[in-house]
Amino acid sequence: MVPGKPVTAVRGIRAFVPSRGAAPAALYPEAVGTGRANGLQRVLLLNIIPQTMDIQLNIDRSELLRATTRALSEAPVAALLGARQVGKTTLARRIASVWPGPSTVFDLEVARTREALSATPERLLRGCEGLVVLDEVQRMPELFEVLRPICDDRRRNSVFLVLGSASLGLVKGVSETLAGRILFVDVGGFGLDEVGPRHQDRLWQRGGFPRAYLAPSDAAWARWMDSFARTFLERDVPGLGSRVPAEALGRFWRMMAHFHGQTWNATELGRAMDASVTSIQRYRDLLAGAFMIRVLPPWFENLG
Repeated sequence: MVPGKPVTAVRGIRAFVPSRGAAPAALYPEAVGTGRANGLQRVLLLNIIPQTMDIQLNIDRSELLRATTRALSEAPVAALLGARQVGKTTLARRIASVWPGPSTVFDLEVARTREALSATPERLLRGCEGLVVLDEVQRMPELFEVLRPICDDRRRNSVFLVLGSASLGLVKGVSETLAGRILFVDVGGFGLDEVGPRHQDRLWQRGGFPRAYLAPSDAAWARWMDSFARTFLERDVPGLGSRVPAEALGRFWRMMAHFHGQTWNATELGRAMDASVTSIQRYRDLLAGAFMIRVLPPWFENLG
């Protein structure tokens, strides 16, 4: 590491290079089509996802569980922040299942849930007791403004667990913050301490995304990774208000994989992509804000 120079790290196996890939339906192509046989396969496919989640529950994530429950005991709001599909929802549901009181889950990916909270957000949230989970909170950043007075209400009988796939600095339209009222818990993919040393080769080859790590075959792993990359570029990034073309960001992401663990050089990447340094910095900040890459801050030494 060079003093004073940021270093980039790309999530995934070694340095995952997302391809243009196939459509999300290609995750299990045998379940796509028409006819009785394919209809049966669709039923079997529906059973695969809960089984995968059940296996996730068997992975020891006790450190994350302890960190989250500690945050909920110390602040009115705890936030689980991490990339999509790293297991935030599974972790939140595990906490809700053992919560010693009522629990309510709002999945903001569901249109009806967003409509209900858009109409009467304060009434709905004030009326909740116990644990309240707000999943994919970056879809409705205006809720932060609603949560602030609720957190300050001494009659409050609830704590809030918010799950986000984008850093709060990247979310547009946050006019009020929860400074002093919220604690953060960073959620990454599976780590070696969670899967165990005897599975280190599988973790190294497949990465820590739960569905990638638990894929039934290498081919299924590859399809999942391609579908994940395409969904992220074509749906998730525009959902954050970004106007960066998916093709340009995908190309930058692939190039970043080749710079994994190296000193950041925006000028070199800009020349390779025929883009300005400003654009390259914006691409990097966007991927970092969505937890797809991690930028290690530079190390400085005061010699004076």
